[in-house]
Amino acid sequence: MPFFQLLNATDIVTTLEKNEIVNFLYNNIEGSPEHSKEVILKCIEYALSKFPHQGGFLVLAKEGHEILGAVVVNKTNMEDYIPENVLVYLAVKKDSRKQGFGTALIQKAIEYTKGGLATHLPPDNIYQGLFEKLGFAYKYKEFRLNK
Repeated sequence: MPFFQLLNATDIVTTLEKNEIVNFLYNNIEGSPEHSKEVILKCIEYALSKFPHQGGFLVLAKEGHEILGAVVVNKTNMEDYIPENVLVYLAVKKDSRKQGFGTALIQKAIEYTKGGLATHLPPDNIYQGLFEKLGFAYKYKEFRLNK
C-alpha cells in the first residue's frame, strides 16, 4: 500500500537519500529532463535548507522503500507580486502512471504550501490538464533571457 512522505528542513536527509531522489526525478520526468542531476540536487538542497531565505519541501509517494512519485516545492520568499512557492519538479515512475499519484502529489503540495503556488510547464507537458483540473490557471507566458 503506497504512502506519502513529507521531507523538509526539519528532516535529516542523507546524501544517499538525496541522490536516490535526484536519480528518480532525472529518470522519470516526462520527456527529457531540462536540468542536469546537479541542478536537480541544487533544487532539493534549497527545499531542505535550514537557511531562512530558502526552504520548501519534497513529497514522495512510496511503496516500501521504492519511490513511485515525487514533487519538489521551493519557497520564493516573495509575496504579493509573485507566488510564495514554486512547484519545480513533479515525476511519477513510468509504470506507476495513471494510478492517481500525480494528482495526489499535487494535492499534497497544495496542502503543505502557505500562500500561492506556481509551476512552469512546457506547452506539451502531460500534466497541464491535471494542473488545470486541480485549480491552477494559465496566467502568464514566460520569457527568459539566459545570460
